[in-house]
Amino acid sequence: MEDVLETYHLPYDPEVPVVCMDEASKQLVSETRTVIPARPGQPEIFDYEYARQGTCNLFMFCEPLTGRRRVLVRQRRTRLDWAQAIKDLVDVQYPQARKIRLVMDNLNTHGPESLYEAFEPAEARRLWERLEIHHTPKHGSWLNVAEIELSVLGRQCLSQRLADVASLERAVAAWEAARNESAKHVDWQFTTAEARIKLKRLYPVARP
Repeated sequence: MEDVLETYHLPYDPEVPVVCMDEASKQLVSETRTVIPARPGQPEIFDYEYARQGTCNLFMFCEPLTGRRRVLVRQRRTRLDWAQAIKDLVDVQYPQARKIRLVMDNLNTHGPESLYEAFEPAEARRLWERLEIHHTPKHGSWLNVAEIELSVLGRQCLSQRLADVASLERAVAAWEAARNESAKHVDWQFTTAEARIKLKRLYPVARP
């Protein structure tokens, strides 16, 4: 916990950005009856029933100090999918960064093994060496800013019915563009000193 908190309070460095990553699933659903469009004085009418069309996985990357976000839609959440998301982070999102401080949870797919499964050894090593990993503690997902962004995404974008991957990608891309244009950054205030007071019960007791 203290490692993550101190990482959030590092001064901004474009060569070594702090990026948070989290992932979530989205249920795809389609209408079972034709939607009646809104008319003057009448709201849009749709049936409460829907048809399940499978699920997709969303990889959220956000940089708290700049208000920059990137959401990748994948049909699955395997090691290979995470590895491809990391390659996008390193080579597409931050190609000029010397190192990327990556805050994420310790899920079993979030490790170098996934990179070595997806790429040739030299490529896997290259990608891993560009990362400086900072894991959130067990039961400490609230420390991950990307989880906050996923919550915002859910409220502002994902509450609608989306029937297929293409519809989901379009909706997420529109949300990402609007959110990035507004540059909503995160002013993280909780510090290590405060944690040692407010969360004192979680610390081990030092014995003489």
